[in-house]
Amino acid sequence: MQIRLSPSMRSIKISTRSNGFIDLMKVKVAARHISYRTLFHTVLILAFLLPFVFILTAVVTLEGVNKCSSFGCLGRRLGPRFLRGLDGSERLLGDLYSLLDRANYVEIPVGLKFPQSYDEFVYEIKHNNYDANTFVVMVKGTMEYMNREVKKARLAEQLNKHYAATAIPKGLHCLSLRLTDEYSSNVNARKELPPPELLPLISNNSYYHFVVATDNILAASVVVNSAVKASLKPDKIVFHVITDKKTYPAMHSWFALNPISSSIVEVKGVHQFNWLTRENVPVLEAIESHHGVRNHYHQNAVTTTNTSDNPRVFASKLQARSPKYISLLNHLRIYLPEMFPSLNKIVFLDDDVVIQQDLTKLWDIDLSGMVNGAVETCRGEDRWVMSKRFRTYFNFSHPLIANNLDPDECAWAYGMNIFDLKEWRKTEIRGTYHHWIKENINSNLTLWKLGTLPPALIAFRGHVHPIDPSWHLLGLGYQEKTNLDSIRNSAVIHYNGQCKPWLEIGYRQFQPFWTKHVNYSNEFIKNCHILEPED
Repeated sequence: MQIRLSPSMRSIKISTRSNGFIDLMKVKVAARHISYRTLFHTVLILAFLLPFVFILTAVVTLEGVNKCSSFGCLGRRLGPRFLRGLDGSERLLGDLYSLLDRANYVEIPVGLKFPQSYDEFVYEIKHNNYDANTFVVMVKGTMEYMNREVKKARLAEQLNKHYAATAIPKGLHCLSLRLTDEYSSNVNARKELPPPELLPLISNNSYYHFVVATDNILAASVVVNSAVKASLKPDKIVFHVITDKKTYPAMHSWFALNPISSSIVEVKGVHQFNWLTRENVPVLEAIESHHGVRNHYHQNAVTTTNTSDNPRVFASKLQARSPKYISLLNHLRIYLPEMFPSLNKIVFLDDDVVIQQDLTKLWDIDLSGMVNGAVETCRGEDRWVMSKRFRTYFNFSHPLIANNLDPDECAWAYGMNIFDLKEWRKTEIRGTYHHWIKENINSNLTLWKLGTLPPALIAFRGHVHPIDPSWHLLGLGYQEKTNLDSIRNSAVIHYNGQCKPWLEIGYRQFQPFWTKHVNYSNEFIKNCHILEPED
């Protein structure tokens, strides 16, 4: 007898041999629900997974899974990612966001002290076992404390910059005193500028005439030196340096003792313009004598500004109170046609500029009958410096401004301008300028913030011809992120703002463009300890 099991284990064949014949008998077995092969695979998988389950269970127990009351918590620790939803870091972030949202509605207790550094904050959190609510209070309170401290530091920085910018550095004061003394004792310091044989050239329209008005001797020397050095026609340049009465002897001494080769320099004081008197210019008398004006520009800047302002707004208000805005030198440019009655065109330069390219090409620009060739300041890559429209300077909540000006009108830059004096004399620019200064005084200085540019923006309306921005790069006295390549490629760079290159607060990365035009080996500069800034 033979017994055979089928491969599926579902039937049994029994065969017997009797009298030479084979008898077959097939017996069916009841169907199984699970095959032995399936059972074998199951046991194999369990044998593989059970050690890991054991290890995970032990780890979770050690970590305190008994404190976790939700299925999601168990899933986060034990389940595969596609079953557990958010992983640990994502769930932690979600919890953190919820806490931070809750902070918006938390009142910080009065008088509660907060950590003053990140290390202190971490120490507090670790060693005090804060609950969620206390943690929220600490985070919000610490952030608010840090914000207050940062703002106080930035306001103090702006205030210190204001004092540094309005004060006269010791070295520059020394330079002026020594040169004044030299003027009284050294005949060479008093020699005529220009020499008598060159005197006719200061009114010759075939020459290129530049004007700078300043009481800063060192700054004036940089403007003149850089312009002559960059010029392709230095022998055709005439510089008219205008200064005030007290600085005139020192300014004259400097240029007499340090002549600029191949160029002509004239130094004049405002007192030498016989017509430029308080009687002939009553608006300037009003600016300097008006009680409200003097209080505005000379009283304590801190008591008259709001320290709760944004630091940038605070800086703007401080700058607006600079005494330079009531200086006659700062208003001289509006009298250029009368100061130089024989000239047709001039380039006016501020004393905080450096010339890097030949400016004689400015005379080739067709101004199309306009008076003022200037760079517009309402468009450009630098949104802080080149975003100036009339709304930047004027108070449009005042009806006198709102009814006469357009807030979207583009502003333009003072500091490097080509003026067509011949066309200027045909206009009423000077009268308009005087009118609006009087209006601002009568309105208690509420029409605009800054001194000379706003009334000029009004007076020159309809008389400005935009020139290419590469002629004049602004903002080096208040925008420390200006691109260095842009500086190198500009014809004139302007350190407008508080951080002048001759001050300690000047931006170090921009100073070399200015200092390379200063002769630090000069006897007067060395004796006054005016030192080249260190890299």
